[in-house]
Amino acid sequence: MKTLDPSLSALRLLRVRDESVLLDSDLAALYGVETKAFNKAIKRNARRFPADFAFQLTAEEFAALRFQIGTSNGRGGRRYAPWVFTEHGAIMAATILNSERAVTMSTYVVRAFVRLRRELLTNATLELRLTKIERELLSHDAVLRSLHAKIQPLLLPPPEPPAKEMGFHTRLKKP
Repeated sequence: MKTLDPSLSALRLLRVRDESVLLDSDLAALYGVETKAFNKAIKRNARRFPADFAFQLTAEEFAALRFQIGTSNGRGGRRYAPWVFTEHGAIMAATILNSERAVTMSTYVVRAFVRLRRELLTNATLELRLTKIERELLSHDAVLRSLHAKIQPLLLPPPEPPAKEMGFHTRLKKP
């Protein structure tokens, strides 16, 4: 099995707006260019990146992302909200960079998204199975409670028979 490039260890698939995306800085590092040069190339080819390929994070999304991945929010950090790229946008970025490394790394990007899709599908399947099991357990629980309520009186000891009275007793006949 091939070992992955060390730059792939920093590759983070994030979930933003219900999309799996990669940060511009991660893609730039993956493709072996500076983030600034990467973003310039993207802006020069803006027509190739519709909203479903790439979008810039809002201030709120950027703040949440900064907190999530622990980036600086003071000096030395990013001054602008990053761009994020979907699977298609990441591949399109590789085509506009047109370097050997970009072409090679684009296959790794595709594999990462395919793996993510497979894991999400597996999780969805597991969730459906767990929901079905939970439903069955709830119906079994109701049946068991009903059965327990019916059996409980049988588990109690029988009542003591009345004690026989001692001595001589006369019985009066009813007229």
